[in-house]
Amino acid sequence: MSRALSAPEKVSGDTRAKVSEAVEATGYTINQAARSLRMREARTILVAIPNMGNPFYSTIMDAVVGEAAERGYGVLVANRLGNDPTQWLRDYFSSNRADGLLLFDASLELGHLPEPPRQRGALPLVLSCDEIIDGGFNLVTTDNRAAAERATRHLIELGHTRIGQIGGRQVHQFPNERTLGFQDAMRKAGLTTRPDWYFPGDHTMACGIRAADSYLALEDRPTALFCANDESMIGFLSRSRAHGIECPRDISLIGFDDISIAENYWPPLTTMRQPRHELGRVATATLLDILDGTTRPNQGLHVILPSQLIIRGSTAACSSHRKAVGQ
Repeated sequence: MSRALSAPEKVSGDTRAKVSEAVEATGYTINQAARSLRMREARTILVAIPNMGNPFYSTIMDAVVGEAAERGYGVLVANRLGNDPTQWLRDYFSSNRADGLLLFDASLELGHLPEPPRQRGALPLVLSCDEIIDGGFNLVTTDNRAAAERATRHLIELGHTRIGQIGGRQVHQFPNERTLGFQDAMRKAGLTTRPDWYFPGDHTMACGIRAADSYLALEDRPTALFCANDESMIGFLSRSRAHGIECPRDISLIGFDDISIAENYWPPLTTMRQPRHELGRVATATLLDILDGTTRPNQGLHVILPSQLIIRGSTAACSSHRKAVGQ
């Protein structure tokens, strides 16, 4: 009975059917706590997220929990790991409360991650973040650089040549992929990337508000902005509108992520849609394949999922371009 319940794929169909009948008749259930102590595994993964309040993660987490449950794993969620995240993680794994880590927070010092007791070697780990991080880590992400280039090219195709950017987070020594994509598009179009039109950001509405304040203080302003995510774009929109700036009449804006409010905000956000459900599902499946022995840990697997340009009302042809074509 034990093998049929814990590893049904290893027994015949007839045996599984007989065991299922016996379980139903007796009301037997597996003592998962005792099993975890005996097997030195928790059948649980830890998911580290930088900001649970960001609506970008809601769909991802739904996919993570669904994929894990289907494979017989539980999920623990860590939101902002505190002042000493490495020690925090070490405590988790040394107490046998989790078997592997799904990391959406790239600010963690990856070179100092703990080794769980049952694992000889590196911590089973899958990264899912904006940056392409070297070092042999398994990574599941979207095509951030190519998508940012496509977003910026959309502005250029609308006749904008004076384009700025609200940046995203930059962690460790790795450059932000979306900033690189923005720069790629500008360079290929022969356009100048102006330092005073770059507004630092951290993917929050607050950084979008700060960017709007800096934009409003400029005498010479860009006609379009590529925003590293939708939340910063919404922050910019709300503050600039309060000062009489209308989008897209005065400035075109394109975001990134396509969060749930993007379609229903005013104006509806033009943005790059990340496949968030697929991102969560594939990242979780990759980690569970490592834990189940299908994939070797830290073999440097990279999975890149494509984003989609969603054109809505926050972008329009540049006013000078409209005049040139007689609109």
